[in-house]
Amino acid sequence: MSTSARPGLRVSSGLTIPESELSWRFSRSSGPGGQGVNTADSRVELVWDAANSAQLCPVQRERILERLAGRLVNGVLTIAASEHRAQLRNREAARERLAALVAEAIRPPAPPRRPTKPSRGSKERRLKAKQRRTDVKQLRQRPRDV
Repeated sequence: MSTSARPGLRVSSGLTIPESELSWRFSRSSGPGGQGVNTADSRVELVWDAANSAQLCPVQRERILERLAGRLVNGVLTIAASEHRAQLRNREAARERLAALVAEAIRPPAPPRRPTKPSRGSKERRLKAKQRRTDVKQLRQRPRDV
């Protein structure tokens, strides 16, 4: 994925976050990296102000603010990536994570479940199975003297 070819981060067919709304912060990453771990700023933080984004319609904004409430700080979403040694790969990982998170958040809710009753045949099969278990357990008991 090359970031220079696209004008923004494509989240879904109806939503693309422009690069102007995304800001980056870089810092030193913990973990593997050899001698470069103390000098290279490979850890990436991708910051997007979801509450004030011009690309979101009111419904999308409401869904994002509601569903990502635990991750937002004053309406701002921050994604950190430090699993790779190279800053460029961490940038791509952060972009992919943000796109997946926002796409999941703006997805419309699933239709409500329509309650159904068990069919007559399924009730009969269940009761027959219970009766079989009862019969098996009866056979395991010690015979009674009558």
